[in-house]
Amino acid sequence: MLYGCFMSTITVKNIPPEVHRTLKSRARTNGRSLNREIITTLENSLHGAPIDAAAIGEHARAVRETMGVYLTQGELTSLKNEGRG
Repeated sequence: MLYGCFMSTITVKNIPPEVHRTLKSRARTNGRSLNREIITTLENSLHGAPIDAAAIGEHARAVRETMGVYLTQGELTSLKNEGRG
């Protein structure tokens, strides 16, 4: 006998029209069924969305470039330590 392979079914009542429209729109944008979009949204809400470290790093580099500020690791450590005093 297999355990843990059965999926539960939930009926959600009284979904506000705007929430329904938003979910349908997101499902279409993400190429998912409405059901899969709801499951994904619930999973992300309960477990957190996956973090794209490479994208975050690239964004940080882009911001740093626009600011024109470049600190060494030693300067960063010193500034952090000053704030802890």
